[in-house]
Amino acid sequence: MKDDYMWGDKRYHTLNYELRKEFGQKVMKLSLDGGFTCPNRDGTIGHRGCVFCGEEGSGEFAGSRTLSIEEQIREQKKLLSNKWKTGKYIAYFQSFTNTYSAYEDLRKKYYSALSQEEIVGLAIATRPDCLSEDVLDLLTELNEKTYIWIELGLQTIHERTAKFIRRGYSLETYDIAIEKLKNKNIRVVTHLILGLPGESKDEILESVKYVANTNTWGVKFHLLYIQKGTDLYEYYLKNPFPILGRDEYISLVADSLELLPKEMVVHRVTGDGKKELLFEPRWSLDKLRVLSGIDKELKRRNSYQGLKY
Repeated sequence: MKDDYMWGDKRYHTLNYELRKEFGQKVMKLSLDGGFTCPNRDGTIGHRGCVFCGEEGSGEFAGSRTLSIEEQIREQKKLLSNKWKTGKYIAYFQSFTNTYSAYEDLRKKYYSALSQEEIVGLAIATRPDCLSEDVLDLLTELNEKTYIWIELGLQTIHERTAKFIRRGYSLETYDIAIEKLKNKNIRVVTHLILGLPGESKDEILESVKYVANTNTWGVKFHLLYIQKGTDLYEYYLKNPFPILGRDEYISLVADSLELLPKEMVVHRVTGDGKKELLFEPRWSLDKLRVLSGIDKELKRRNSYQGLKY
């Protein structure tokens, strides 16, 4: 394999590689809970959220919403300092829908995070249907001041699956959001879940191909995991469906990476559930084994990101 397909020691374009290129060193994300809710929970669209979403709004590793943004940042830095020695951080607004609040509230929280020492950028997880004009103006303003990206949870392009997971918006809404953010030169990261109930391998790869051809800057691949206390958990107990095995998942990720353009930044190739909440698949707890399995599979195939794009 030619060296120009190598991103550091990887055969795919990792976020770690991209941030080192941008900042000249390791940059860590600090997961924050901005105290927001979601239109899929407050009754605007629905009351129970997406079927896989737990009580913490997919922010199981975020700081506590009982603390201020400043306190959460201090606490998260302390947690990470044992593992990584770094002086640069991205403040990651992770839990629930982080553009779903009044303009002044959003502005205050974002700027509060940015004002903290060693914070060099913002990552904001949200929904494509929560990007009003004033929110877009605020994001544009921030984009001129700092390194920023917006994360959109698409999960699948297939309508029947979107309905099952209670996503609550159409594929067209995602397309419009991508276009609006792209027009403002704001980086977008799209989330996809591999292994959703009833989706074949071909259907999963159709979602990957679709996203590969949008203007998304980055992508996150999540493994579908079933967490206790979610509606998906209750559904699974009554209607067990096939869950991807480790080797199956590794092969699927390798297939997916081959379909992406080389410049697309891969933020994640597997999800991590909280050990005490995770019901299935238990193999996903050994994250290092999954990551090294993906590396080995790409090497075995003599393959790399973009091979089939």
